[in-house]
Amino acid sequence: MASQGARGEQKPLLGHGESPDRPATSPFEGRKAACAAVLLVEILERAAFFGIVSNLVLFLNSSNFNWGGSQASRAALLFIGASYLLSPVGGWLADAYLGRYWTITFSFLLYLLSACLLPVVASQYNRLWLCGEMPAYIIEPSCQNGSMECEKQLPSQYCAPIMYTGLMFLALGISSVKANLTPFGADQVTDRGREATRRFFNWFYWSINIGAVISLLVIAFIQQNVGFLTGYAIPAVCLALALVIFLLAAPIFVTKPAAGSQVSTMFQLALQKSCCGQAVQKMTTKTRAGSSQSEAEVAGSLSDPRYQPVGMSHEDITNFQVIMKILPVMLTLIPYWMVYFQMQSTYYLQGLHLFIPNIFQNSHLNNSAFSEATDSSYTFPDAWLLLANVVVLLVLVPLKDRVIDPFLAKRKLLPSALKRMALGMFFGLGSVVVAGVLESERLKYVNNNQTVLQRIGKDDYFAAPLKIWWQIPQYLLIGISEIFASIPGLEFAYSESPKSMQGAIMGLFFFISGVGSLLGSGLLTVLSVPANGWMHCPEDHGNINKCRMDYYFFLLAGIQTVTCILFVWIVIRYERQQKSSCLLCAGREGN
Repeated sequence: MASQGARGEQKPLLGHGESPDRPATSPFEGRKAACAAVLLVEILERAAFFGIVSNLVLFLNSSNFNWGGSQASRAALLFIGASYLLSPVGGWLADAYLGRYWTITFSFLLYLLSACLLPVVASQYNRLWLCGEMPAYIIEPSCQNGSMECEKQLPSQYCAPIMYTGLMFLALGISSVKANLTPFGADQVTDRGREATRRFFNWFYWSINIGAVISLLVIAFIQQNVGFLTGYAIPAVCLALALVIFLLAAPIFVTKPAAGSQVSTMFQLALQKSCCGQAVQKMTTKTRAGSSQSEAEVAGSLSDPRYQPVGMSHEDITNFQVIMKILPVMLTLIPYWMVYFQMQSTYYLQGLHLFIPNIFQNSHLNNSAFSEATDSSYTFPDAWLLLANVVVLLVLVPLKDRVIDPFLAKRKLLPSALKRMALGMFFGLGSVVVAGVLESERLKYVNNNQTVLQRIGKDDYFAAPLKIWWQIPQYLLIGISEIFASIPGLEFAYSESPKSMQGAIMGLFFFISGVGSLLGSGLLTVLSVPANGWMHCPEDHGNINKCRMDYYFFLLAGIQTVTCILFVWIVIRYERQQKSSCLLCAGREGN
Protein backbone atom coordinates (compact mmCIF):
# COMPACT_ATOMS: atom_id res chain seq x y z
CA MET A 1 0.00 0.00 0.00
CA ALA A 2 1.08 3.59 -0.54
CA SER A 3 0.03 6.88 0.91
CA GLN A 4 -0.55 9.91 -1.30
CA GLY A 5 1.54 12.98 -0.54
CA ALA A 6 1.51 16.48 -1.85
CA ARG A 7 1.00 16.95 -5.61
CA GLY A 8 0.14 13.29 -6.08
CA GLU A 9 3.44 11.90 -4.83
CA GLN A 10 3.03 8.25 -3.82
CA LYS A 11 4.91 7.10 -0.72
CA PRO A 12 4.82 3.65 0.87
CA LEU A 13 3.18 3.36 4.26
CA LEU A 14 5.54 3.11 7.26
CA GLY A 15 8.20 0.58 6.50
CA HIS A 16 9.22 -2.28 8.71
CA GLY A 17 10.75 -1.05 11.93
CA GLU A 18 9.80 2.60 11.35
CA SER A 19 7.23 4.55 13.36
CA PRO A 20 6.29 8.19 13.80
CA ASP A 21 7.72 8.19 17.33
CA ARG A 22 10.99 6.46 16.42
CA PRO A 23 12.82 7.91 13.42
CA ALA A 24 14.82 5.70 11.10
CA THR A 25 18.21 4.75 12.50
CA SER A 26 19.62 3.93 9.06
CA PRO A 27 19.42 6.03 5.88
CA PHE A 28 17.73 3.08 4.15
CA GLU A 29 15.47 1.90 6.98
CA GLY A 30 11.94 1.48 5.71
CA ARG A 31 13.17 1.85 2.12
CA LYS A 32 15.33 -1.26 1.84
CA ALA A 33 12.74 -3.25 -0.10
CA ALA A 34 12.18 -0.45 -2.61
CA CYS A 35 15.92 0.08 -3.06
CA ALA A 36 16.49 -3.67 -3.41
CA ALA A 37 13.80 -3.89 -6.10
CA VAL A 38 15.39 -1.02 -8.07
CA LEU A 39 18.84 -2.57 -7.75
CA LEU A 40 17.58 -6.01 -8.86
CA VAL A 41 15.89 -4.44 -11.90
CA GLU A 42 19.15 -2.64 -12.69
CA ILE A 43 21.14 -5.87 -12.42
CA LEU A 44 18.84 -7.61 -14.91
CA GLU A 45 18.75 -4.61 -17.26
CA ARG A 46 22.55 -4.28 -17.28
CA ALA A 47 22.91 -8.04 -17.81
CA ALA A 48 20.73 -7.61 -20.89
CA PHE A 49 22.61 -4.52 -22.09
CA PHE A 50 26.07 -6.07 -21.76
CA GLY A 51 24.73 -9.26 -23.31
CA ILE A 52 23.70 -7.21 -26.34
CA VAL A 53 26.77 -5.00 -26.69
CA SER A 54 29.71 -7.10 -25.45
CA ASN A 55 29.91 -9.30 -28.56
CA LEU A 56 28.20 -6.96 -31.04
CA VAL A 57 31.50 -6.36 -32.88
CA LEU A 58 32.07 -10.12 -33.22
CA PHE A 59 28.44 -10.66 -34.30
CA LEU A 60 28.69 -8.11 -37.14
CA ASN A 61 32.28 -9.05 -38.04
CA SER A 62 31.41 -12.76 -38.30
CA SER A 63 30.30 -14.64 -41.42
CA ASN A 64 26.69 -13.96 -40.39
CA PHE A 65 27.04 -10.40 -41.78
CA ASN A 66 30.64 -10.07 -43.08
CA TRP A 67 31.08 -6.48 -41.90
CA GLY A 68 34.68 -5.25 -41.80
CA GLY A 69 36.46 -4.76 -38.47
CA SER A 70 36.30 -0.95 -38.54
CA GLN A 71 32.68 -1.05 -39.79
CA ALA A 72 31.65 -3.32 -36.91
CA SER A 73 33.47 -1.11 -34.39
CA ARG A 74 31.81 2.04 -35.76
CA ALA A 75 28.39 0.38 -35.58
CA ALA A 76 29.01 -0.63 -31.95
CA LEU A 77 30.11 2.90 -31.04
CA LEU A 78 27.10 4.35 -32.87
CA PHE A 79 24.71 2.05 -31.00
CA ILE A 80 26.31 2.74 -27.63
CA GLY A 81 26.31 6.46 -28.39
CA ALA A 82 22.63 6.46 -29.34
CA SER A 83 21.74 4.49 -26.21
CA TYR A 84 23.12 7.45 -24.22
CA LEU A 85 22.41 10.28 -26.67
CA LEU A 86 18.64 9.78 -26.59
CA SER A 87 18.48 9.87 -22.79
CA PRO A 88 17.19 13.48 -22.55
CA VAL A 89 14.08 12.40 -24.47
CA GLY A 90 13.15 9.92 -21.73
CA GLY A 91 14.10 12.37 -18.98
CA TRP A 92 11.99 15.13 -20.49
CA LEU A 93 9.05 12.76 -21.03
CA ALA A 94 9.15 11.76 -17.34
CA ASP A 95 9.45 15.33 -16.06
CA ALA A 96 6.79 16.78 -18.34
CA TYR A 97 4.13 14.10 -18.84
CA LEU A 98 4.35 10.53 -17.53
CA GLY A 99 6.44 10.65 -14.36
CA ARG A 100 9.42 8.36 -13.90
CA TYR A 101 7.51 5.19 -13.01
CA TRP A 102 5.37 5.04 -16.14
CA THR A 103 8.17 6.25 -18.39
CA ILE A 104 10.36 3.39 -17.14
CA THR A 105 7.51 0.91 -17.68
CA PHE A 106 6.81 1.92 -21.28
CA SER A 107 10.54 2.19 -22.03
CA PHE A 108 11.08 -1.37 -20.82
CA LEU A 109 8.36 -2.55 -23.21
CA LEU A 110 10.11 -0.88 -26.17
CA TYR A 111 13.46 -2.21 -24.95
CA LEU A 112 12.11 -5.77 -24.73
CA LEU A 113 10.43 -5.74 -28.15
CA SER A 114 13.52 -4.29 -29.86
CA ALA A 115 15.86 -6.77 -28.14
CA CYS A 116 13.90 -9.62 -29.69
CA LEU A 117 15.21 -8.56 -33.13
CA LEU A 118 18.72 -9.85 -32.37
CA PRO A 119 17.85 -13.53 -31.79
CA VAL A 120 15.56 -13.28 -34.82
CA VAL A 121 18.35 -12.14 -37.20
CA ALA A 122 20.78 -14.60 -35.57
CA SER A 123 18.73 -17.35 -37.23
CA GLN A 124 19.83 -17.92 -40.82
CA TYR A 125 16.26 -18.64 -41.96
CA ASN A 126 14.91 -15.39 -40.48
CA ARG A 127 17.92 -13.44 -41.74
CA LEU A 128 17.23 -14.61 -45.30
CA TRP A 129 13.55 -13.68 -44.93
CA LEU A 130 14.30 -10.19 -43.58
CA CYS A 131 17.46 -9.26 -45.49
CA GLY A 132 17.53 -11.45 -48.58
CA GLU A 133 20.56 -13.28 -49.88
CA MET A 134 24.05 -12.19 -48.87
CA PRO A 135 26.16 -10.82 -51.79
CA ALA A 136 27.33 -13.66 -54.01
CA TYR A 137 31.05 -13.20 -53.43
CA ILE A 138 32.56 -14.58 -50.25
CA ILE A 139 34.78 -12.18 -48.31
CA GLU A 140 37.85 -13.92 -47.00
CA PRO A 141 38.90 -13.15 -43.41
CA SER A 142 42.25 -11.88 -44.61
CA CYS A 143 43.87 -10.91 -47.91
CA GLN A 144 47.59 -11.23 -47.58
CA ASN A 145 48.75 -10.76 -51.16
CA GLY A 146 47.78 -7.07 -51.29
CA SER A 147 46.63 -7.36 -54.91
CA MET A 148 44.43 -4.72 -56.51
CA GLU A 149 41.76 -7.33 -57.21
CA CYS A 150 41.52 -8.12 -53.50
CA GLU A 151 41.41 -4.45 -52.62
CA LYS A 152 38.32 -3.88 -54.77
CA GLN A 153 36.28 -6.44 -52.82
CA LEU A 154 35.23 -4.15 -49.99
CA PRO A 155 33.21 -5.73 -47.16
CA SER A 156 29.48 -5.30 -47.70
CA GLN A 157 27.28 -4.24 -44.79
CA TYR A 158 24.77 -6.98 -45.35
CA CYS A 159 21.38 -6.43 -43.67
CA ALA A 160 22.46 -2.91 -42.64
CA PRO A 161 18.98 -1.20 -42.88
CA ILE A 162 17.35 -3.81 -40.63
CA MET A 163 20.22 -3.85 -38.14
CA TYR A 164 20.61 -0.08 -37.84
CA THR A 165 16.84 0.47 -37.53
CA GLY A 166 16.50 -2.21 -34.85
CA LEU A 167 19.55 -0.96 -32.95
CA MET A 168 18.21 2.63 -32.95
CA PHE A 169 14.84 1.56 -31.48
CA LEU A 170 16.72 -0.56 -28.98
CA ALA A 171 18.91 2.44 -28.10
CA LEU A 172 15.80 4.58 -27.51
CA GLY A 173 14.42 2.08 -24.99
CA ILE A 174 17.80 1.68 -23.28
CA SER A 175 18.39 5.42 -23.04
CA SER A 176 14.99 6.16 -21.58
CA VAL A 177 15.35 3.47 -18.91
CA LYS A 178 18.86 4.70 -18.16
CA ALA A 179 17.77 8.34 -17.76
CA ASN A 180 14.95 7.53 -15.35
CA LEU A 181 15.85 4.42 -13.38
CA THR A 182 18.85 6.11 -11.74
CA PRO A 183 16.96 9.16 -10.37
CA PHE A 184 13.93 6.95 -9.62
CA GLY A 185 16.13 4.87 -7.33
CA ALA A 186 17.54 8.01 -5.72
CA ASP A 187 13.95 9.23 -5.15
CA GLN A 188 13.47 6.30 -2.76
CA VAL A 189 15.99 7.82 -0.30
CA THR A 190 16.33 11.48 -1.27
CA ASP A 191 14.39 12.63 1.81
CA ARG A 192 16.95 10.80 4.00
CA GLY A 193 19.73 13.27 3.20
CA ARG A 194 22.70 13.63 0.90
CA GLU A 195 24.66 10.82 2.56
CA ALA A 196 21.87 8.35 1.74
CA THR A 197 21.85 9.56 -1.87
CA ARG A 198 25.63 9.21 -2.16
CA ARG A 199 25.54 5.67 -0.78
CA PHE A 200 22.67 4.71 -3.06
CA PHE A 201 24.63 5.81 -6.11
CA ASN A 202 27.58 3.70 -4.96
CA TRP A 203 25.39 0.60 -4.61
CA PHE A 204 23.54 1.39 -7.82
CA TYR A 205 26.84 1.37 -9.67
CA TRP A 206 27.82 -1.83 -7.88
CA SER A 207 24.59 -3.42 -9.19
CA ILE A 208 25.43 -2.32 -12.72
CA ASN A 209 28.61 -4.32 -12.52
CA ILE A 210 26.96 -7.37 -10.95
CA GLY A 211 24.77 -7.42 -14.06
CA ALA A 212 27.88 -7.07 -16.20
CA VAL A 213 29.58 -10.04 -14.47
CA ILE A 214 26.54 -12.28 -15.01
CA SER A 215 26.32 -11.20 -18.63
CA LEU A 216 30.01 -11.60 -19.44
CA LEU A 217 30.49 -14.93 -17.67
CA VAL A 218 27.38 -16.57 -19.08
CA ILE A 219 25.91 -14.73 -22.06
CA ALA A 220 29.19 -13.70 -23.74
CA PHE A 221 30.54 -17.25 -23.42
CA ILE A 222 27.40 -18.73 -24.99
CA GLN A 223 27.46 -16.22 -27.86
CA GLN A 224 31.09 -16.90 -28.79
CA ASN A 225 31.18 -20.67 -28.23
CA VAL A 226 27.60 -21.95 -28.61
CA GLY A 227 25.68 -19.58 -30.86
CA PHE A 228 24.23 -16.11 -31.16
CA LEU A 229 20.64 -17.34 -31.35
CA THR A 230 20.72 -18.65 -27.78
CA GLY A 231 23.11 -15.92 -26.67
CA TYR A 232 20.79 -13.12 -27.74
CA ALA A 233 17.61 -14.81 -26.49
CA ILE A 234 18.86 -14.65 -22.88
CA PRO A 235 18.98 -10.79 -22.73
CA ALA A 236 15.35 -10.70 -23.84
CA VAL A 237 14.43 -13.05 -20.98
CA CYS A 238 16.33 -10.82 -18.51
CA LEU A 239 14.37 -7.78 -19.70
CA ALA A 240 11.03 -9.55 -19.37
CA LEU A 241 11.92 -10.57 -15.81
CA ALA A 242 13.06 -7.03 -14.94
CA LEU A 243 9.78 -5.57 -16.19
CA VAL A 244 7.72 -8.06 -14.14
CA ILE A 245 9.70 -7.25 -10.95
CA PHE A 246 9.32 -3.50 -11.52
CA LEU A 247 5.55 -3.80 -11.96
CA LEU A 248 5.13 -6.06 -8.91
CA ALA A 249 7.15 -3.67 -6.71
CA ALA A 250 4.94 -0.66 -7.50
CA PRO A 251 3.20 -0.60 -4.06
CA ILE A 252 6.48 -0.15 -2.17
CA PHE A 253 7.93 2.57 -4.40
CA VAL A 254 8.04 6.30 -3.76
CA THR A 255 6.63 7.60 -7.04
CA LYS A 256 6.55 11.23 -8.02
CA PRO A 257 4.14 12.57 -10.64
CA ALA A 258 5.20 14.61 -13.62
CA ALA A 259 5.71 18.08 -12.15
CA GLY A 260 6.32 19.77 -15.48
CA SER A 261 9.65 20.26 -17.18
CA GLN A 262 11.52 23.52 -17.42
CA VAL A 263 13.45 22.42 -20.47
CA SER A 264 11.40 24.62 -22.80
CA THR A 265 11.79 27.51 -20.37
CA MET A 266 15.55 27.03 -20.36
CA PHE A 267 15.61 27.11 -24.16
CA GLN A 268 13.53 30.27 -24.12
CA LEU A 269 15.93 31.87 -21.67
CA ALA A 270 18.90 30.87 -23.77
CA LEU A 271 17.29 32.48 -26.82
CA GLN A 272 16.54 35.69 -24.95
CA LYS A 273 20.22 36.53 -24.67
CA SER A 274 19.60 40.17 -25.34
CA CYS A 275 17.84 40.72 -22.03
CA CYS A 276 19.94 38.45 -19.81
CA GLY A 277 23.13 39.21 -21.69
CA GLN A 278 22.73 42.95 -21.21
CA ALA A 279 22.11 42.46 -17.51
CA VAL A 280 25.18 40.26 -17.09
CA GLN A 281 27.31 42.63 -19.14
CA LYS A 282 26.11 45.63 -17.12
CA MET A 283 26.84 43.92 -13.81
CA THR A 284 30.22 42.62 -15.01
CA THR A 285 31.22 46.08 -16.23
CA LYS A 286 30.47 47.50 -12.79
CA THR A 287 32.69 44.85 -11.19
CA ARG A 288 35.56 45.50 -13.56
CA ALA A 289 35.24 49.25 -12.93
CA GLY A 290 36.15 48.73 -9.30
CA SER A 291 32.83 47.85 -7.73
CA SER A 292 33.07 45.70 -4.62
CA GLN A 293 30.47 43.24 -5.94
CA SER A 294 31.57 39.62 -6.07
CA GLU A 295 30.68 37.25 -8.91
CA ALA A 296 27.97 35.73 -6.73
CA GLU A 297 26.44 39.18 -6.14
CA VAL A 298 26.53 39.85 -9.87
CA ALA A 299 24.64 36.61 -10.45
CA GLY A 300 22.26 37.50 -7.63
CA SER A 301 21.51 40.85 -9.21
CA LEU A 302 19.76 39.03 -12.04
CA SER A 303 16.93 38.32 -9.61
CA ASP A 304 16.04 42.02 -9.91
CA PRO A 305 12.75 42.22 -11.90
CA ARG A 306 14.33 44.86 -14.16
CA TYR A 307 16.68 42.24 -15.62
CA GLN A 308 14.26 39.33 -15.88
CA PRO A 309 12.95 38.29 -19.33
CA VAL A 310 9.23 38.76 -19.78
CA GLY A 311 7.21 35.87 -18.38
CA MET A 312 10.13 34.38 -16.45
CA SER A 313 10.08 33.95 -12.69
CA HIS A 314 12.97 34.34 -10.28
CA GLU A 315 13.08 30.52 -9.99
CA ASP A 316 13.42 30.21 -13.78
CA ILE A 317 16.36 32.62 -13.79
CA THR A 318 18.03 30.82 -10.88
CA ASN A 319 17.61 27.42 -12.56
CA PHE A 320 19.02 28.80 -15.79
CA GLN A 321 22.10 30.04 -13.94
CA VAL A 322 22.57 26.62 -12.34
CA ILE A 323 22.34 24.89 -15.73
CA MET A 324 24.87 27.29 -17.23
CA LYS A 325 27.31 26.35 -14.46
CA ILE A 326 26.70 22.60 -14.77
CA LEU A 327 26.94 22.49 -18.57
CA PRO A 328 30.69 23.27 -18.95
CA VAL A 329 31.50 20.52 -16.44
CA MET A 330 29.50 17.97 -18.41
CA LEU A 331 30.82 19.06 -21.81
CA THR A 332 34.43 18.57 -20.75
CA LEU A 333 33.60 14.92 -19.98
CA ILE A 334 33.05 14.21 -23.71
CA PRO A 335 36.67 13.17 -24.46
CA TYR A 336 36.62 10.92 -21.37
CA TRP A 337 33.59 9.09 -22.78
CA MET A 338 35.35 8.83 -26.16
CA VAL A 339 38.06 6.86 -24.35
CA TYR A 340 35.70 4.93 -22.08
CA PHE A 341 33.61 3.39 -24.85
CA GLN A 342 36.66 1.99 -26.61
CA MET A 343 36.20 -0.96 -24.21
CA GLN A 344 33.30 -2.39 -26.21
CA SER A 345 34.68 -1.48 -29.64
CA THR A 346 38.38 -0.99 -30.50
CA TYR A 347 39.69 -2.65 -27.31
CA TYR A 348 37.52 -5.65 -28.21
CA LEU A 349 38.73 -5.58 -31.83
CA GLN A 350 42.33 -5.42 -30.60
CA GLY A 351 41.68 -8.49 -28.43
CA LEU A 352 40.49 -10.51 -31.44
CA HIS A 353 43.98 -10.02 -32.93
CA LEU A 354 45.91 -11.11 -29.86
CA PHE A 355 46.48 -14.78 -29.03
CA ILE A 356 43.35 -16.12 -27.28
CA PRO A 357 43.92 -19.48 -25.56
CA ASN A 358 41.47 -22.34 -25.53
CA ILE A 359 39.78 -23.19 -22.24
CA PHE A 360 38.30 -26.41 -20.85
CA GLN A 361 41.02 -28.38 -22.62
CA ASN A 362 43.94 -30.09 -20.91
CA SER A 363 46.49 -30.32 -23.69
CA HIS A 364 48.52 -27.35 -24.79
CA LEU A 365 47.76 -26.45 -28.40
CA ASN A 366 50.52 -25.56 -30.80
CA ASN A 367 49.75 -23.52 -33.88
CA SER A 368 48.83 -26.46 -36.09
CA ALA A 369 46.75 -28.13 -33.43
CA PHE A 370 45.08 -24.81 -32.73
CA SER A 371 43.87 -24.52 -36.28
CA GLU A 372 42.54 -28.09 -36.13
CA ALA A 373 40.79 -27.74 -32.77
CA THR A 374 37.72 -29.84 -32.38
CA ASP A 375 34.27 -28.52 -31.53
CA SER A 376 34.72 -29.79 -27.97
CA SER A 377 37.28 -27.05 -27.21
CA TYR A 378 36.17 -23.54 -26.29
CA THR A 379 38.08 -20.33 -26.81
CA PHE A 380 38.40 -17.79 -24.04
CA PRO A 381 35.68 -15.18 -24.77
CA ASP A 382 37.21 -11.86 -25.83
CA ALA A 383 34.43 -10.09 -23.92
CA TRP A 384 35.73 -11.63 -20.66
CA LEU A 385 38.47 -8.98 -20.65
CA LEU A 386 35.72 -6.58 -19.57
CA LEU A 387 35.67 -8.54 -16.32
CA ALA A 388 38.95 -6.85 -15.37
CA ASN A 389 37.06 -3.55 -15.47
CA VAL A 390 34.07 -4.99 -13.65
CA VAL A 391 36.00 -6.73 -10.86
CA VAL A 392 37.77 -3.49 -9.99
CA LEU A 393 34.37 -1.83 -9.54
CA LEU A 394 32.89 -4.71 -7.55
CA VAL A 395 35.82 -4.70 -5.14
CA LEU A 396 36.50 -0.99 -4.81
CA VAL A 397 32.94 0.38 -4.67
CA PRO A 398 31.98 -1.40 -1.40
CA LEU A 399 35.46 -0.73 0.01
CA LYS A 400 35.12 2.92 -0.88
CA ASP A 401 31.57 3.14 0.50
CA ARG A 402 32.27 1.39 3.83
CA VAL A 403 35.93 2.16 4.57
CA ILE A 404 37.70 4.78 2.43
CA ASP A 405 34.99 7.45 2.16
CA PRO A 406 33.97 7.36 5.87
CA PHE A 407 37.65 7.50 6.87
CA LEU A 408 38.28 10.55 4.68
CA ALA A 409 34.98 12.23 5.59
CA LYS A 410 35.69 11.91 9.32
CA ARG A 411 38.95 13.80 8.77
CA LYS A 412 37.33 16.26 6.34
CA LEU A 413 39.59 15.02 3.55
CA LEU A 414 36.93 13.58 1.25
CA PRO A 415 37.40 15.24 -2.17
CA SER A 416 34.44 16.91 -3.83
CA ALA A 417 32.62 15.13 -6.66
CA LEU A 418 34.34 17.37 -9.20
CA LYS A 419 37.84 16.60 -7.89
CA ARG A 420 37.09 12.89 -8.00
CA MET A 421 35.89 13.30 -11.60
CA ALA A 422 39.18 15.02 -12.53
CA LEU A 423 41.13 12.11 -11.04
CA GLY A 424 39.02 9.64 -13.01
CA MET A 425 39.80 11.46 -16.25
CA PHE A 426 43.54 11.04 -15.65
CA PHE A 427 43.08 7.28 -15.11
CA GLY A 428 41.14 7.14 -18.41
CA LEU A 429 44.06 8.88 -20.11
CA GLY A 430 46.41 6.22 -18.73
CA SER A 431 44.20 3.45 -20.15
CA VAL A 432 44.24 4.67 -23.74
CA VAL A 433 48.00 5.32 -23.61
CA VAL A 434 48.58 1.71 -22.47
CA ALA A 435 46.28 0.48 -25.27
CA GLY A 436 48.28 2.47 -27.82
CA VAL A 437 51.59 1.07 -26.61
CA LEU A 438 50.23 -2.51 -26.72
CA GLU A 439 48.91 -2.00 -30.26
CA SER A 440 52.32 -0.70 -31.40
CA GLU A 441 53.96 -3.83 -29.97
CA ARG A 442 51.33 -6.06 -31.59
CA LEU A 443 51.99 -4.53 -35.01
CA LYS A 444 55.73 -5.20 -34.67
CA TYR A 445 54.99 -8.95 -34.58
CA VAL A 446 52.55 -8.64 -37.48
CA ASN A 447 55.00 -6.67 -39.65
CA ASN A 448 57.64 -9.36 -39.00
CA ASN A 449 55.15 -12.03 -40.19
CA GLN A 450 54.97 -13.52 -36.69
CA THR A 451 51.26 -14.34 -36.58
CA VAL A 452 49.09 -17.28 -35.56
CA LEU A 453 45.83 -18.35 -37.16
CA GLN A 454 43.07 -18.68 -34.60
CA ARG A 455 39.41 -19.58 -34.96
CA ILE A 456 36.84 -17.57 -32.99
CA GLY A 457 33.33 -18.86 -33.40
CA LYS A 458 33.16 -19.80 -37.09
CA ASP A 459 35.73 -17.27 -38.33
CA ASP A 460 39.51 -17.11 -38.62
CA TYR A 461 41.72 -14.26 -37.45
CA PHE A 462 45.45 -13.69 -37.90
CA ALA A 463 46.73 -12.69 -34.47
CA ALA A 464 50.02 -11.66 -32.94
CA PRO A 465 51.49 -14.26 -30.54
CA LEU A 466 51.12 -11.78 -27.67
CA LYS A 467 48.58 -13.21 -25.23
CA ILE A 468 45.35 -11.37 -24.66
CA TRP A 469 46.20 -10.94 -20.94
CA TRP A 470 48.34 -7.95 -21.95
CA GLN A 471 45.08 -6.04 -22.32
CA ILE A 472 44.24 -6.38 -18.62
CA PRO A 473 46.04 -3.15 -17.51
CA GLN A 474 44.03 -0.96 -19.89
CA TYR A 475 40.77 -2.49 -18.66
CA LEU A 476 41.81 -2.09 -15.01
CA LEU A 477 42.65 1.58 -15.56
CA ILE A 478 39.29 2.20 -17.22
CA GLY A 479 37.57 0.52 -14.25
CA ILE A 480 39.37 2.77 -11.76
CA SER A 481 38.56 5.81 -13.89
CA GLU A 482 34.88 4.84 -13.83
CA ILE A 483 34.81 4.86 -10.02
CA PHE A 484 36.24 8.37 -9.91
CA ALA A 485 34.61 9.90 -13.00
CA SER A 486 31.25 8.27 -13.65
CA ILE A 487 29.88 7.63 -10.13
CA PRO A 488 30.68 11.17 -8.85
CA GLY A 489 29.38 12.44 -12.21
CA LEU A 490 25.98 10.87 -11.52
CA GLU A 491 26.03 12.28 -7.99
CA PHE A 492 26.98 15.73 -9.29
CA ALA A 493 24.26 15.75 -11.99
CA TYR A 494 21.53 14.67 -9.55
CA SER A 495 22.48 16.86 -6.58
CA GLU A 496 23.30 20.07 -8.46
CA SER A 497 20.32 20.13 -10.83
CA PRO A 498 17.03 21.90 -9.97
CA LYS A 499 14.38 19.46 -8.71
CA SER A 500 12.03 20.27 -11.59
CA MET A 501 14.74 19.28 -14.07
CA GLN A 502 16.41 16.28 -12.41
CA GLY A 503 15.14 13.82 -15.01
CA ALA A 504 16.24 16.04 -17.87
CA ILE A 505 19.67 16.76 -16.32
CA MET A 506 20.30 13.07 -15.65
CA GLY A 507 19.31 12.52 -19.26
CA LEU A 508 21.77 15.26 -20.25
CA PHE A 509 24.53 13.46 -18.32
CA PHE A 510 23.93 10.31 -20.36
CA PHE A 511 23.46 12.43 -23.52
CA ILE A 512 26.98 13.78 -23.05
CA SER A 513 28.20 10.18 -22.70
CA GLY A 514 26.55 9.35 -26.00
CA VAL A 515 28.14 12.35 -27.69
CA GLY A 516 31.53 10.99 -26.64
CA SER A 517 30.76 7.57 -28.11
CA LEU A 518 29.46 9.06 -31.36
CA LEU A 519 32.50 11.31 -31.69
CA GLY A 520 34.69 8.23 -31.22
CA SER A 521 32.72 6.55 -34.02
CA GLY A 522 32.97 9.67 -36.17
CA LEU A 523 36.72 9.85 -35.62
CA LEU A 524 37.02 6.20 -36.71
CA THR A 525 35.00 7.04 -39.84
CA VAL A 526 37.31 9.94 -40.69
CA LEU A 527 40.35 7.74 -40.13
CA SER A 528 38.87 5.08 -42.43
CA VAL A 529 38.81 7.30 -45.54
CA PRO A 530 40.54 5.68 -48.54
CA ALA A 531 43.21 8.40 -48.85
CA ASN A 532 45.83 7.27 -46.33
CA GLY A 533 43.35 6.71 -43.48
CA TRP A 534 44.96 5.04 -40.46
CA MET A 535 42.03 2.63 -40.18
CA HIS A 536 41.59 2.02 -43.92
CA CYS A 537 42.80 -1.49 -44.73
CA PRO A 538 40.43 -3.06 -47.32
CA GLU A 539 43.08 -5.63 -48.32
CA ASP A 540 42.78 -7.11 -44.83
CA HIS A 541 39.08 -7.96 -44.60
CA GLY A 542 37.92 -8.67 -41.08
CA ASN A 543 41.39 -8.06 -39.66
CA ILE A 544 43.18 -4.87 -38.58
CA ASN A 545 46.75 -5.98 -39.24
CA LYS A 546 47.23 -3.44 -42.03
CA CYS A 547 45.64 -0.62 -39.99
CA ARG A 548 47.34 1.78 -37.57
CA MET A 549 44.94 1.64 -34.65
CA ASP A 550 47.79 2.66 -32.33
CA TYR A 551 47.74 6.11 -33.94
CA TYR A 552 44.01 6.31 -33.17
CA PHE A 553 44.66 5.51 -29.50
CA PHE A 554 47.45 8.09 -29.25
CA LEU A 555 45.22 10.72 -30.89
CA LEU A 556 42.56 10.03 -28.25
CA ALA A 557 45.25 10.35 -25.57
CA GLY A 558 46.28 13.76 -26.90
CA ILE A 559 42.68 15.01 -26.89
CA GLN A 560 42.15 13.68 -23.36
CA THR A 561 45.35 15.34 -22.08
CA VAL A 562 44.19 18.78 -23.24
CA THR A 563 40.73 18.17 -21.77
CA CYS A 564 42.13 17.09 -18.38
CA ILE A 565 43.95 20.40 -18.07
CA LEU A 566 40.81 22.31 -19.08
CA PHE A 567 38.68 20.31 -16.63
CA VAL A 568 40.99 21.08 -13.70
CA TRP A 569 40.64 24.80 -14.49
CA ILE A 570 36.83 24.50 -14.67
CA VAL A 571 36.73 22.65 -11.32
CA ILE A 572 38.75 25.37 -9.60
CA ARG A 573 36.53 28.09 -11.07
CA TYR A 574 33.27 26.26 -10.28
CA GLU A 575 34.18 25.56 -6.65
CA ARG A 576 35.32 29.17 -6.19
CA GLN A 577 31.91 30.37 -7.44
CA GLN A 578 30.11 27.95 -5.13
CA LYS A 579 32.13 29.19 -2.16
CA SER A 580 31.35 32.82 -3.04
CA SER A 581 27.64 32.00 -3.34
CA CYS A 582 27.63 30.31 0.09
CA LEU A 583 29.37 33.29 1.70
CA LEU A 584 26.87 35.67 0.09
CA CYS A 585 23.91 33.59 1.32
CA ALA A 586 25.38 33.46 4.83
CA GLY A 587 25.80 37.23 4.83
CA ARG A 588 22.19 37.79 3.79
CA GLU A 589 20.91 35.43 6.49
CA GLY A 590 23.02 37.31 9.06
CA ASN A 591 21.38 40.56 8.07
